[in-house]
Amino acid sequence: MTELLNPVERTALLTAALRGAETQRADRLYEDPYAARLCGDAGPGLLAEVWAATFPPDRPRSLPSTPDYNAIRTRFFDEFLRDAAQDPQMTQIVLAPAGMDSRAYRMTWPDHIRYFEIDRPAVLDFKADRLKGVTPRVAHRTVAVDLTADDWEDRLVDSGYDPALPSTWLLEGLLYYIPEPDTHRMLERVAAISAPGSRIAADLVNAAALTLPHMRGLLDVFANWGCPWLFGSDEPEALFDRYGFDVAAVQPGEPGADFGRWPDPVPERSVKNVRRVFFIHGRRR
Repeated sequence: MTELLNPVERTALLTAALRGAETQRADRLYEDPYAARLCGDAGPGLLAEVWAATFPPDRPRSLPSTPDYNAIRTRFFDEFLRDAAQDPQMTQIVLAPAGMDSRAYRMTWPDHIRYFEIDRPAVLDFKADRLKGVTPRVAHRTVAVDLTADDWEDRLVDSGYDPALPSTWLLEGLLYYIPEPDTHRMLERVAAISAPGSRIAADLVNAAALTLPHMRGLLDVFANWGCPWLFGSDEPEALFDRYGFDVAAVQPGEPGADFGRWPDPVPERSVKNVRRVFFIHGRRR
């Protein structure tokens, strides 16, 4: 079924492979018992390509450590969602896109949570096939629609989402791969159906990460897969503020986004021409 996935969607298999590898570590930051089945047949090969680019045998590593980054990102957003779900007024969580994420199955959720996963039918069908016989641990609804469609909001509402109530949105592994105008449109659309007090989280690279020569090894891997990185921002707070979200942006290795795993120095935000990744989190005004 992987042949039905487009190149960007296949990166979800990479994420699942990374989560499966993390789960095997004695010092793992989380445990994902479903990642190994969700990565499919293609996931290990995708991970091998990224590993070879990141950890070349003949020279020191110059690229960010994708395994450590992914482990920190997953744990950071696990905690973000867990914290949001503890609010009794927060009844709706939306993953857009859902990819091969298994949080609905591997995490414990309060009874008041309704959990929505949006993604293309091919992705959700692949995922359902891989998780056959596994029961979600939350009131779980899938919304089989492309996020570029004109009516995905209507489809979400038809699935039981209430725009009048606060919601929590996770845009994980999305904004790298869509052009800048589409990023603005995505945030505009999410804001339009998010009540005041809603929460949002996302990950995003800075602009330099798309162009620095030493990033070329990793950028070429994704470009060769047909899913180049297309967008980055040096001002993620301003980007989200434009659409009514007050957010903070933390880099891997900074307090709250380290977990003892980030192997590289974290340059101050004032330093130019360095690669950055941001974990963005905040609320709708």
